[in-house]
Amino acid sequence: MAEKRIILEMGTGNDLYGQDYTKAARRAVQDALHHSSITLFAKLGIDHSEMRVDVTIGVQQPDQVDCDLVAADLPRGRATVRAVLGGLDVHDGADSKHVVATAAVEAWLPDQAANYRLSDS
Repeated sequence: MAEKRIILEMGTGNDLYGQDYTKAARRAVQDALHHSSITLFAKLGIDHSEMRVDVTIGVQQPDQVDCDLVAADLPRGRATVRAVLGGLDVHDGADSKHVVATAAVEAWLPDQAANYRLSDS
């Protein structure tokens, strides 16, 4: 069955002192999630397990992100997380940097069009 994207949310997060890419990524995902309230599941009788969630994290060192830990933060759906080159490292002196991550959270559902029709009235 074909899927349709029902949500696209963006977020940013940072770790100002610990230089931890996973912490910044988790904060970016939480920021994105705080922009959404999905009421259609209850309204249409759709189980949350039908939702697929794809998360893309942008950071300067993608290999430093624990994608499984980020996925565990997602409250609903079947999640996959991937880290790609992006975000920003802000250098503050010789040994210090502030890590900024960006997140795109996409939610997908099986196409529901066949289950509904417009009334003639």
